[in-house]
Amino acid sequence: MPSLVVRMLRHGRLGEGLSVLDLGTGSGGLTAYAARRIGDQHVTSLDVDSHLTRAAGKRLAQLGIHPHFVTADATERVPGTYDRIVSTVGLPAGTGLRPLLGALAPGGRIATTLGRTCLIVTGWKHANGDVVGRVEHDMAGFMATRSGDDYPPELTELFTTARTTDGEDVSTGRYPVVDVANSWELRSMLELTVPGMEFAYEELNDGTRTACLVHPDGSWARASAVWTDPPEVHQSGPRKLWTTVERVRNRLNTEGSLPLLGARVRIGPDGVCHFSRGGWRASLGDG
Repeated sequence: MPSLVVRMLRHGRLGEGLSVLDLGTGSGGLTAYAARRIGDQHVTSLDVDSHLTRAAGKRLAQLGIHPHFVTADATERVPGTYDRIVSTVGLPAGTGLRPLLGALAPGGRIATTLGRTCLIVTGWKHANGDVVGRVEHDMAGFMATRSGDDYPPELTELFTTARTTDGEDVSTGRYPVVDVANSWELRSMLELTVPGMEFAYEELNDGTRTACLVHPDGSWARASAVWTDPPEVHQSGPRKLWTTVERVRNRLNTEGSLPLLGARVRIGPDGVCHFSRGGWRASLGDG
């Protein structure tokens, strides 16, 4: 999606003579755009996957573009200091964000998504180390960062339980079944409310829609119904996950929007992200 890459660069507010870190090399597209815009000597591209950095380096060299490529795990180490950081991976709030914040120069600007959310967060780094900005009125669905050769395993066994087991709590839901993972604003609000949830969704030819939610603490929920009928809901564990979904949907229906887009954001040097808008407050990250 070249248009999304360009939007992220615009959020980063590149400028002549400013050093730029492209976090998440991928195919090298964002790196190439940035290098053409401000000069390849000012651009560094970082990825955890050495194959991607090598391949992108060769690809861009064939176009006469020679930025600097680095292979590193950005959740552990980010070499160098940069005036602008543009990330096309979902960075983990908390300790995994600290190395990147340390690599952002005072007065510098970052543009990134966070973890499993689809929120694009931008901010300027202050002298005290805080990054202060906002959630943009724009969204993006990037992959989360990974460490090493692969992503952490999904909660496969808990998903199997959620799909096949009767819950401790059985009820009729208020709203139709929704594909949470592809409902970006809802998904983002849930990540701020109950961080760590994972989602699955299935729609059969007869119109039956089933959504499953699981959490690392062992909680799970399943909601199933034909099309827009009220779903039968099964839930187990310390959290009632589908009840949380319905609370968020009720707020959306009552107020017409969620307090995410346009919210103020402060990211401390510890990597914890603090959100606020009006009377609403939320924090994300392990500190």
